[in-house]
Amino acid sequence: MKLIVRLFTILLISGLMAVTVNAQTDSLLSFDDVEFTEITEEQPIEKKDNSIKSSDKETSEVANSILTDENETDKSSLWTIFIAGFIGGFAALIMPCIFPMLPLTVSFFTKSGYSKRKATTQAILYGLSIIVIYVLLGILITVIFGADALNSLSTNGIFNFAFFVLLVVFSFSFFGAFELTLPASLANKLDRKADRGGLLGLFFMAATLVVVSFSCTGPIIGTLLVQAATMGELLGPTIGMLGFALALAIPFTLFAMFPSLLKSLPSSGGWLNSVKITLGFLELALALKFLSNVDLAYHWNWFDREVFLALWIIIFGYLGFYLLGKIRFPNDSPMDKLSLPRMVLSILVLSFTLYMVPGLWGAPLKSISAFLPPQTTQDFDLYTSSFGRTETNNAVDGKARKYSDIFHAPLNLNVFFDYEEGIEYGKKVGKPVMLDFTGHACVNCRKMEASVWSDKDVHKLLNEELIIIQLYVDDKTELPQAEQFVSSFSGKNIRTIGNKWSDFQASKFNSNSQPHYVLLDPSNEEILIKPTGADYNPKSYYGFIQSAINKYKSTNL
Repeated sequence: MKLIVRLFTILLISGLMAVTVNAQTDSLLSFDDVEFTEITEEQPIEKKDNSIKSSDKETSEVANSILTDENETDKSSLWTIFIAGFIGGFAALIMPCIFPMLPLTVSFFTKSGYSKRKATTQAILYGLSIIVIYVLLGILITVIFGADALNSLSTNGIFNFAFFVLLVVFSFSFFGAFELTLPASLANKLDRKADRGGLLGLFFMAATLVVVSFSCTGPIIGTLLVQAATMGELLGPTIGMLGFALALAIPFTLFAMFPSLLKSLPSSGGWLNSVKITLGFLELALALKFLSNVDLAYHWNWFDREVFLALWIIIFGYLGFYLLGKIRFPNDSPMDKLSLPRMVLSILVLSFTLYMVPGLWGAPLKSISAFLPPQTTQDFDLYTSSFGRTETNNAVDGKARKYSDIFHAPLNLNVFFDYEEGIEYGKKVGKPVMLDFTGHACVNCRKMEASVWSDKDVHKLLNEELIIIQLYVDDKTELPQAEQFVSSFSGKNIRTIGNKWSDFQASKFNSNSQPHYVLLDPSNEEILIKPTGADYNPKSYYGFIQSAINKYKSTNL
């Protein structure tokens, strides 16, 4: 069963173009002042040097190592976006609007009277034109929104809800409810310009392909741009479009250069519409993740874990029965017999559906835990109760812990949600402190809690040897008026809990990625060991924590 789940998870990630799951960290910049009622333009962030409180060379070097890790994370994120775009391009290639155009386009080059060498050159220029058009689209998105706006998308409620609606529209379009098309007059104008010939004619010919195929590629491109934008990368949309265009252009170019390869392609038919319907189900499932992000950040408590799982079970159950031919959509061809590929896919989908069912009673579902709302939102949870109670309760000196009414500790751990309160308690009990910079929309944070923190040895260490302080950098709960301020670091108005901890992370630790784990000595607030991000190896993560604990004990004898 584990093998089946992992195989389908790979399929799911490819279909959803979920570019964040395998990334080492999530970039959740939350300095945005964007609220549901107002969007303000803010000054760019200028990072300070030597912002970490340090009294020795070792601690100073930590700051530089953090900045190096941030640069490596940015490169990793861009590669992830590129790969997602590349997968999306191949998915678009087998859509009904594009696949039948392969032989038509290739025949234009092979029957145009050109020599083989010139036809090959024309085909290459045609492929490059496709790439240029899509990359220009990515650049346009970046120019329109800008870096700060792209960063704010990852946690802003308005945009996340808009993305949810957008992806639902895309999925319904794939289901055949309507077609997303650009004006026919635009396609006709481009087609007439393509008849001019030469380099400009090839460019307009490629532009005609882009416009005509929009009803199929539009939802895929839209999903890709949404994912790239919400990762907060300035070059994300451009890199994503480069990957998409490259995957789309390569087959057209290769088949034009080697027309005999066309004989190996399957003929067009009803299977192309089945690809659209399958992608429609996957986009509908992905849309729910954006709705969940908004629900968590604003504490609406409408979209708990079991509600999310129930909807996914229904969606993938429908997909499984569709692949078996039990459900038909408009434009579907009659299915006289079940092909082997459909049978294999239906087995994977229905197995995945059954795998999720125990999650309704609290099963951790580690293979997909990154996508799900936190375990703490589950109303009926048999799993978390197996960890027993924490050694302390939610009160300090008879008073409720700050923010304990809106945040909940994962896995019954001993957790604080305010930095000052957690530090004071660490001093009182004589234990090192672990800062966990996390976020509601941080998929890697959920994966760490479900897959690593739940490990028996790691959980024991977290619960008995450390004071954990979870700081949510994307929470939208407004701070009391007396606690609101203008940041001396970024110059921004700090109005929410998320603003506060996001500014604190960047100004004190030169970092803006989550999860980010910092272990401190509470007596002097100095870093005990180089901070780390997501580490999905429980033994490695255990060693990271144990090293900090050992150092704390050796310096506090």
